Amino acid sequence: MKILRTPADRFADIPDYPFAENWSDIDLGEGYTARQHYVDEGDKSAPPVLLFHGEPSWSFLYRKMIPILVDAGFRVLAPDLIGFGKSDKPDDPEFFTYERHVDWLKQWRAAVEPRPAALFVQDWGGLLGLRMLAHDPDLFTCVVASNTFLPAGGTPSPAFLAWREFARSSPEFRIGALLDRATATERTEAEIAAYDAPFPDEPSKAAARAFPSLVPVEDGMPGVEDNKRAWPALAAFQGPFLTLFGEDDPITKGSEKFLIERIAGAKGLDHRTLPTCGHFCQEDQPEELAAGLIAMARKAGHLG
Repeated sequence: MKILRTPADRFADIPDYPFAENWSDIDLGEGYTARQHYVDEGDKSAPPVLLFHGEPSWSFLYRKMIPILVDAGFRVLAPDLIGFGKSDKPDDPEFFTYERHVDWLKQWRAAVEPRPAALFVQDWGGLLGLRMLAHDPDLFTCVVASNTFLPAGGTPSPAFLAWREFARSSPEFRIGALLDRATATERTEAEIAAYDAPFPDEPSKAAARAFPSLVPVEDGMPGVEDNKRAWPALAAFQGPFLTLFGEDDPITKGSEKFLIERIAGAKGLDHRTLPTCGHFCQEDQPEELAAGLIAMARKAGHLG
């Protein structure tokens, strides 16, 4: 297996992404290490907020929310998951597991910002972030979840099964075009190119191709029992837990009910389904998402 590094010139013309590069070394296991890239904006002593992206995006997805959150008084941290964005990319799809992704993100968080933090999660960001919250609830003050869930077996939807098969077997896996199709607002050519930038060739897409097959949506899959064990601690979380899902997302629409009904901190909050909002909600409704996160952080006493 090779650990690939996307050439820096691929990111030379990224629009509306003026953020400085930051790096953390991650032990991948089996003798491999990788550089993980992350955005770190705002005063380093300010209350931290963690923004976790999903499949197959990267921290570019948060470019519209980051300035709003910095202006509100946060230290904003947005990592690129291993295999995505500017982070290094193992080229073997079989190397990626759910458990490894959780461990790699925990390593990053412990090294960069171990203080209690607010959390925003979407897509695979939720599968990772909500598992982390269940393991260490004292490290999180509040959560906003959008278009995500913590699956523990069951029966997957036809839409998800189609997506999983497409990611696994499609001869053309054009990341930018996928992002464009999964938003309710149209992306520019430059934005589509920015989502393609991390993936110059097929080997660099190993994580993006692997991720859908790692979602434990069927009984017996790896991760099902781990998530079942995580659910009691997640359900007991008392901090404010707000859901803001997109009404135009066919993959996760309706999943918010499981979070609202089961998590203690979700009770009595103004959960909403956002109009003109697809799966990649950060593109379609960044102001609403940022406002919800600011409100939850203030409710938790995390942000003044």
